[in-house]
Amino acid sequence: MSHYRGNVGDLEFNLFEVLRIQDGSGSASGERPDEDTVRGVLRELDRFAAEQLAPSFAEVDRHPPVLDPATHAAQLPPPLRDAFDKLWKGEWHRLHLPAELGGYGLPGSVRWAAAEILMAAHPALHMYFSAVPNCADLVHRLGNAEQRGWARLMAERGWAGTMCITEPEAGSDVGALRTRAVAQPDGSWHLEGVKRFITGGEHDLTENIVHLVLARPEGEGLAPAPGTKGLSLFLVPKFHFAAESGELGARNGVFATHLEDKMGVRGSTTAELVFGGHGTPACGWLMADEHRGIAQMFEVIRWARMLVGTKAVGTLSTGYLGALAYAKERRQGPDLTRLTDPTAPRVPIIDHPDVRRQLMLQKAYTEGLRALYLYTASLQDRTDAPEPGAATHAQVHDLLLPVVKGVGSERAYEQLGQAYQVLGGSGYVRDHPFEQYLRDARIDSVYEGTTAIQSLDLFFRKYLKDGGLAWARIAAGIEETATAPDAGGPADDSADGDGPADALAEERALLRVALADVSAMLGALSAAFGEAAGDPGHLYRIGLHSVRLLMSVGDLLVGWLLLRQADIAAAPGSRTSADFKAGKAAAAAFFARTVLPELTARRRIVESADHRLMSVPAGAF
Repeated sequence: MSHYRGNVGDLEFNLFEVLRIQDGSGSASGERPDEDTVRGVLRELDRFAAEQLAPSFAEVDRHPPVLDPATHAAQLPPPLRDAFDKLWKGEWHRLHLPAELGGYGLPGSVRWAAAEILMAAHPALHMYFSAVPNCADLVHRLGNAEQRGWARLMAERGWAGTMCITEPEAGSDVGALRTRAVAQPDGSWHLEGVKRFITGGEHDLTENIVHLVLARPEGEGLAPAPGTKGLSLFLVPKFHFAAESGELGARNGVFATHLEDKMGVRGSTTAELVFGGHGTPACGWLMADEHRGIAQMFEVIRWARMLVGTKAVGTLSTGYLGALAYAKERRQGPDLTRLTDPTAPRVPIIDHPDVRRQLMLQKAYTEGLRALYLYTASLQDRTDAPEPGAATHAQVHDLLLPVVKGVGSERAYEQLGQAYQVLGGSGYVRDHPFEQYLRDARIDSVYEGTTAIQSLDLFFRKYLKDGGLAWARIAAGIEETATAPDAGGPADDSADGDGPADALAEERALLRVALADVSAMLGALSAAFGEAAGDPGHLYRIGLHSVRLLMSVGDLLVGWLLLRQADIAAAPGSRTSADFKAGKAAAAAFFARTVLPELTARRRIVESADHRLMSVPAGAF
């Protein structure tokens, strides 16, 4: 039996009614993907995920991969191997490959919609599977001419990839990495060091694994540089291979020495890798013949952060839909208005007010965060030439990434807790998939940078770096939705006016206030940054409140996108059902009324911020 519950209808609504990908707006080439074809692909993938992939979700968690310390080889459970083979033979990897590598060249929004389906059904499986097209695409885009040939081999033969950053003594502090790469006469490099927490670092699903490794180059004419500027990116295959045919050769000197025993996502190997430490040199090749390691690795990090945010939404969605189904079937207690009547019939728990509150909050965050990652994905393929002083789609995309990852992971786990409340004790037992959802989702706020790291990235590297241009472009879109319905032009808020009354007029007013609140938070932290020129201690104010800013930006964006969706669903010509329209309007109204007003309190906290906490002695904690 499948635990998975998909929501293809909401994916299609986002793609075809909100983003209008059939008009070519989501493609760099302007090509218009065939709507019927994309709908057919998503529905077939949804069926395939439920019938072929999801059934092994729990079994793989109960029987995770095992590492043989003598051979340094990891054996994966047969159900995972079987599911992976079905995905590969079904050629589902072509959804995620560019046309140059034999893929379908679909818009980014479609690729990530497909990824949500797969990760909702079996996140550990997707982590292995997505590493095949992503690594091939990355090497093809960033590599030199010879390496682009390797990328074609990787795509054709299905070689997986990894990103090797973290080290035992350097977690998120990338500038402290110590793995070194020593130049060889033949143009290759010998790597020496240890990498930790490497997702998919060792497995037997593919015939080869290509590790993308950050290391410090050493050789004639190379001046060492401290921090991240001294890092380069190297391609280190598990097996050597013939450059023309891809035929495998001898084992390379990168070996797994440990697999982490994890709380969740247990089917995904998280390995410690030793380079050059077992008597065999770990041969690698410099990516693109350029010492631009951190910039190149950020291309991988962008993909990884998008993946984590999408994974979080997929798990939340299937968890919410499971809790919703349970609430409609489970009868317990009388209606609240007949609480003292012993003859009152038992009602489905969805009729209890607090259960409805919990379910609507889950629905709002699920659909709002889905809209956010799909909107962000649509920007990947767009090109534009804005007026001087305006942000590009690429800048807006980069600004939104820490929100997709950071807010997506935090809110998804939080709302899974609400779903757990609906299920009660049934959600706590291992016979129910929900306890695995919670364990699998807990890592998302740590994967690829903690929430605090995402918040600092948002403020320093995105907002301040471009002078707020990307934020200004987003704020203009929010202001437009907050002013009048997208579909119907300016609305008459009065039923006595000449035009139709705006059913969501109050919610638009709340959105305008929320936008002002977040803008004020950005202003307050920007002022702290300016004051830090005279007193660096003011930077502490930013560090103490950057997560609050991140979560507030996320809530504002969710509120905006929900209201935008409600407008589009209600517009003439929308193909959605009456229940779907009502659901979109209800989610937008509920979120605007119960969540957005919290931003005013957060604004006051940020505006009155100080950094006295930093002077409290450690012994006082």
